[in-house]
Amino acid sequence: MRKSKLVCGLLVVAMTLCLAACGKTEAGNSGNSGNQGGSSSQASNDANGQEGSTQGSQGNASGVTAQDSMTPGKLYFMNLEDRDPSILRGVRICGNQVGSTEFNSKEKGSDGIRCVFQLNEWVEFYPDTDAKYGLRVWILTHREDQSSYETTQFSDLMPGFVNYCDLHYPEDEENPEEYQWGSFYLNPADCQPGYYDFVYVYEGKAIAKMLTYFYADGEIQEKSDEELEKLMKGLSAK
Repeated sequence: MRKSKLVCGLLVVAMTLCLAACGKTEAGNSGNSGNQGGSSSQASNDANGQEGSTQGSQGNASGVTAQDSMTPGKLYFMNLEDRDPSILRGVRICGNQVGSTEFNSKEKGSDGIRCVFQLNEWVEFYPDTDAKYGLRVWILTHREDQSSYETTQFSDLMPGFVNYCDLHYPEDEENPEEYQWGSFYLNPADCQPGYYDFVYVYEGKAIAKMLTYFYADGEIQEKSDEELEKLMKGLSAK
């Protein structure tokens, strides 16, 4: 009888110890799950933080407008250390759909140049230059990094390329001093309204650039000269 009580007591002690051990194990596993949950939560927060930073960066980038980097209608001359400045002193640019003859007949210069056009409009160039050949205007979607043009290898494979226009002295025309040197248009089927860079290149090297804006086909067709002037000034003032 005494032996049976002893055995029973030992069994009770053994069961108690076993239950205690199980409780510790479950508590330990719960703790690990909590750590894993914390790591997962941290990873999610980090991912959200990175996404927020990325969106913030993109927001800042999109917030940097074309006007912040360049004034539309102004020629910006690049480093001419190895190029003759007389290659390009100024230009007159006009179109065949928008504005009166007076609006399209401003003096050649380096500022206040017509810089608003619409898609599908022929854009004509009248440069003030001593070079009769070798000039080309590349038309590209606007780049925020304008310094890249100084080292760009211009080709029809480069990003942002939409068109180009060779400028040649029109010696075969009856009045070459009054005749356009070249013209182009942007096809609305291929191009979107927005900011475009005109990059003047001589013998493969960029010498000047100018910011312009193209509206949708027909959007500014009926604008008066005064309204067009306001548009040009508005692009600079935004």
